[in-house]
Amino acid sequence: MPSKHGSALWASCGSISAEVRTLAALDREIVACRRCPRLISWCEEVAATKRAAYRDDDYWGRPVPGLGDDPRIWIVGLAPAAHGANRTGRMFTGDRSGDWLFAALHRAGLAALPTSTSRDDGQRLSGVRITAAVHCAPPANKPTTEERAECGHWLREELGIVQDRVRVILPLGGIAWSAVSSTLRQEGWRVPAVRFGHGAEAEVVPESGRPVTVLGSYHPSQQNTFTGRLTEAMLDEVLARACELAGSPARTS
Repeated sequence: MPSKHGSALWASCGSISAEVRTLAALDREIVACRRCPRLISWCEEVAATKRAAYRDDDYWGRPVPGLGDDPRIWIVGLAPAAHGANRTGRMFTGDRSGDWLFAALHRAGLAALPTSTSRDDGQRLSGVRITAAVHCAPPANKPTTEERAECGHWLREELGIVQDRVRVILPLGGIAWSAVSSTLRQEGWRVPAVRFGHGAEAEVVPESGRPVTVLGSYHPSQQNTFTGRLTEAMLDEVLARACELAGSPARTS
């Protein structure tokens, strides 16, 4: 069963209208989502069994909402980690991938703190929102094709809310790039056939006609950072480019 951590948020979800108009409402609906029974069961199982290093932690153990509001830069990852965001309840928090991402965001002036350890640590983002293609931690870090498609509903909802503000979409990894491209096409955006790569750019255009840049980055996973496929300098360069394209969001004090 889910832990009591964040129980007030969980309990309030039933009152949210089916028509999502704000990011806060969207996040509450995501937390209440039970569309994928396999993923929900896995999140709850991990929260109950825990990892020895975190045996005293009160695991989140449910879908993880996005983080940040009023974004000019929209970061899209793959899915929460079982003992990372599934434990802390905040995207990219509590694991090495999050350590890399938040340190880089802080160096770019987009995050108030260089670390993200819990939902009440005082971290704030400036002009950035972090979300994921899948909001539940999947077994073996591999959601099924059906689960990715099911969770695509939330990415489309979020796009509808942020599209008038966003200037840069930053998918982390090839799967997130594909999820973003698919979502944009489904919502009627013009999307060129640009292959994913670190630093790859694609100009996408909604019906309103205002172009947005999709900017690719390798995912800050241990597989990439331990092997040197992604370095701190590479991540910093991508975020600097994102800031340039977004109009240099104000630094967070």
